[in-house]
Amino acid sequence: MFKESIVIALRALLANKLRSILTMLGIIIGVGAVIAMVSIGMGVRQKVQNSIASLGSNMLIVTPGAATSQGGGHSALGTSTTLLLDDANYIKQAAKGIEYLAPTVSKSYQIVAGNQNWTTTVQGITPDYMSIRNLTVGSGSFISQRDMNSRNRVVVLGATVAENLFGEMNPTGQNVRINNTPYQVIGVLDSKGQSAMGQDQDDIVMVPLTTAQERLIGITYLHSISIQVSRMDEMDQVQDQITTLLRQRHKITGDKQDDFTVRNLTSIMAMATETTETITLLLGSIAAISLLVGGIGIMNIMMVSVTERTREIGIRKALGATYHDIMLQFLIESIVIGVLGGTWGIILGVAAAFAISAFGSLNTVISLLPILVSFGFSVAVGLFFGIYPARKAALLDPIEALRYE
Repeated sequence: MFKESIVIALRALLANKLRSILTMLGIIIGVGAVIAMVSIGMGVRQKVQNSIASLGSNMLIVTPGAATSQGGGHSALGTSTTLLLDDANYIKQAAKGIEYLAPTVSKSYQIVAGNQNWTTTVQGITPDYMSIRNLTVGSGSFISQRDMNSRNRVVVLGATVAENLFGEMNPTGQNVRINNTPYQVIGVLDSKGQSAMGQDQDDIVMVPLTTAQERLIGITYLHSISIQVSRMDEMDQVQDQITTLLRQRHKITGDKQDDFTVRNLTSIMAMATETTETITLLLGSIAAISLLVGGIGIMNIMMVSVTERTREIGIRKALGATYHDIMLQFLIESIVIGVLGGTWGIILGVAAAFAISAFGSLNTVISLLPILVSFGFSVAVGLFFGIYPARKAALLDPIEALRYE
């Protein structure tokens, strides 16, 4: 009887092809929309995670100035000059669990090479910065401790700067001018691409920290200290150590506010992941509404089908069909609509996700879980919205059904 019910359901759907297709359309669009929207949300999450990860793994960033004042406003004027190179050296010597530490300063300058110029950010860094940021040199070499000690006027160019100033030529060994002073190019970094915020990570120039402080910018303080912790499970412990050490060096006691901020990138990534997961859930939920609309369409068509086939139901009952036989027949018919609609919806959703990634500016990530969930939901919608029409058909009085015109 089960096989026969499936055959009867398929015949009924094929007898009204256009109506069946229009009924399935709501399910197809619903499933496709869920898969496409969830893939967009997961793509955004992956991009944010990759962007934060590109800053380095197990990262702590120390910046001068308090994050907020006690009243919730910005920190007081002048607190942005409280972080010194001696602070960085002290942290490196006294704190445990640190693998790399790199103090940095930065300022925007116009870089000139021949008749070409390019305005970009010039960063003063130390050799450890390469390991912290997972940088690789495409040609030449990176800044060394010798360059730091001698305050050499040498630069390492990002891929974007190198391309705009030198085109296809290898700039290693050439000179560029920063603030009307010549600097020798000793290396070019491999490309890292854009960050999650759309910023070009290759649009940068690096010089030795001592050179930037004493010969270029003319400052004695730092803009930030990047710290890579040896182990993930020691992040909070090292963060507390650094906070304690800096409070001691800066003679901050009691309830006095810190004149520095220690940020934990692991916490930032967890918060960003949670936010993007919420966005993904919201997008999927909005798209799932069309599945409910498709379910209402299934119920509507099944009610029409029951009315049209009243005499058929009466004949089947007169020939011995039971309540469960009639119920099963119409339930299978509605489930078939859900299954076929879900299958075509998966094809549509996957195709839409690939199209968005290929022709749009958004990255998409297709995973098996949303596909299975949306397909299962489409089948459940077919089952749920088919129960009432099937029950109505099964409860028909065979005598009244045979009299129906």
